[in-house]
Amino acid sequence: QVQLVESGGGLVQPGGSLRLSCAASGHFISINYMGWYRQAPGKQRELVAAITSDYHTNYADPLKGRFTISRDNTKNTVYLQMNSLEPEDTAVYYCNAEVWVTSARRDAYWGQGTQVTVSS
Repeated sequence: QVQLVESGGGLVQPGGSLRLSCAASGHFISINYMGWYRQAPGKQRELVAAITSDYHTNYADPLKGRFTISRDNTKNTVYLQMNSLEPEDTAVYYCNAEVWVTSARRDAYWGQGTQVTVSS
């Protein structure tokens, strides 16, 4: 069993910054892909950013330049640094990871989500 636990969400004013963290724990061999998604009220869940085990990154085009994804493989943790936040960034942010649970099996897991609210 693998658990992903997010932290770092909250209320921030427009133009502010937040840093989200997601730590993986449980029984697994390694983590392949880690990513952040978000879901605003009434909208579909969408990719924010993703990072591979060898640190290749991918971002949703509108977020390039404001958001930065990183990971610490020694801590099994992925981070999302969010700068110049806008009210449109308000959403529940979810961590996602593809994990090698055995040498022959990969499974995908989701965190429980953390609320980010950008408002004055």
